[in-house]
Amino acid sequence: MGLREFKKEQTRRLLADTAWRMFADRGFDQVTVAEIARAAMVSEATVFKYFPTKEGLFFSGLEDFGERLIAAVREREPGESALVACRRFLLGGIGGLLGQIESGDPQALDRLRTVSRVVADSPTLQAREQQVIAGYTEALAGLLAEEAGADDDDIGPRVAANALIGVHRTLIAEVRRRAASPDDPRMFATDVHRAGTHAFALLENGLRDYAIKPAAAPQ
Repeated sequence: MGLREFKKEQTRRLLADTAWRMFADRGFDQVTVAEIARAAMVSEATVFKYFPTKEGLFFSGLEDFGERLIAAVREREPGESALVACRRFLLGGIGGLLGQIESGDPQALDRLRTVSRVVADSPTLQAREQQVIAGYTEALAGLLAEEAGADDDDIGPRVAANALIGVHRTLIAEVRRRAASPDDPRMFATDVHRAGTHAFALLENGLRDYAIKPAAAPQ
């Protein structure tokens, strides 16, 4: 990463972190972009240069997640199904924040609970979250259709994409349910991983042989 790209990433992170603190303190709908710009000591135009919408400030991580998920499926090895690639990506990344919670980090649990609360209190964020997830569901369907050479009338790629991303949606809901629960958080990541494993097992018989990537053509 060059110096220019590094500085741009620093600015992007500053804006996202500043917005996060304000959203956590006052709620998403009560904070304006102008207030975020003042707190970060930049212009409103700078905020919109990095984040075209206020919702993007909150959900930048989710948007990046979707792009990485699609890349993980696109770059899977020949002979591997889309289901296996999705499962590895989704369940392999469960450590992170949930792992910190499971290890007893109270700040990580507070952060997750704050995210859940802010989303639950904002219909705007709820709608944007569904829009973002629908966007990368459609992108995944497009990728699978391209790989399979499917025509527009073939619903297979859309069915498969919605089923696979449905596991992701279910795990998001499960994480938030657990965050609001008084249950012992020391098994948080383990329990969510177990739930994800079960969810993919339910799909596997039906999608086991769907969208197996062909071997590369000889050069």
